[in-house]
Amino acid sequence: MNLLVGALNPIALKLGPIEVHWYGIIIASAVVLATFLAVQEGNKRRIDSDDIYDMILWALPFALIFARAYYVIFEWSYYSKHLDQIIAIWDGGIAIYGSLIGAGLVVFFFCRAKWIPVWLMLDVAGPVVLMAQGIGRWGNFMNQEAFGRITSLQFLQNLHIPNFIVQQMFIDGAYRQPTFLYESIWDILGFILLISFRHRKGLFKQGEVFLSYVIWYSFGRFFIEGMRTDSLMIGNFIRVSQLLSAILFFGGIVLWAVRRKRMPDNPWYLDGNELNPQKS
Repeated sequence: MNLLVGALNPIALKLGPIEVHWYGIIIASAVVLATFLAVQEGNKRRIDSDDIYDMILWALPFALIFARAYYVIFEWSYYSKHLDQIIAIWDGGIAIYGSLIGAGLVVFFFCRAKWIPVWLMLDVAGPVVLMAQGIGRWGNFMNQEAFGRITSLQFLQNLHIPNFIVQQMFIDGAYRQPTFLYESIWDILGFILLISFRHRKGLFKQGEVFLSYVIWYSFGRFFIEGMRTDSLMIGNFIRVSQLLSAILFFGGIVLWAVRRKRMPDNPWYLDGNELNPQKS
């Protein structure tokens, strides 16, 4: 994190010795909004709201632990010498893909235990998770993270973005590409498209809303990650998120095609939870 003259203060307020960071406030706000929207959609698909709340209570700590562990593992050369910093998530340093792995495991086992179709729950969660990711990037903005290569002030001004964003992109003595903003816009656009099309009859089988989320997000993340200079790396030449994005993108397309061909009787997304037919 690089707090320079003109940069925004990443600390929202202090309560005695406790510092409340904008990063945490933004992430928490995204989670609250995503939960609200998931419950609204879940009710339409005959998934009990209590089940969604319970699942989220389990998923959040696992998502946080996996997100931090993922980041620490790929930055072990630093954290092995600074063990006291491993839990310092308030300074940033969590990985979206790690959180998705942790939360995904909880969704799978929770739904199996509750007799809720796993793919349906993922369909409900996918769009709102994408929205939360878009909002969460503004936490990176406050911490001056997830930035891109050096650019010019003129380039940033030509983007016609607010001046406070331009000033926050002055990092390590140079202006940077606002890759956090590119990804935030990409995520929010994907969210809008998914919620606009998911209720169309005969369009999505169960699981395909979620796969659309995976394909959309990984496609954009692959290219945006290539613009960043703070990527997690394997060696000095493979960006972890680019590699995983490529795998998810092609894997999502193949899985969609295979499921359509081999499981033509899969229920439609709009059919909802057929294991709970009484709920309207």
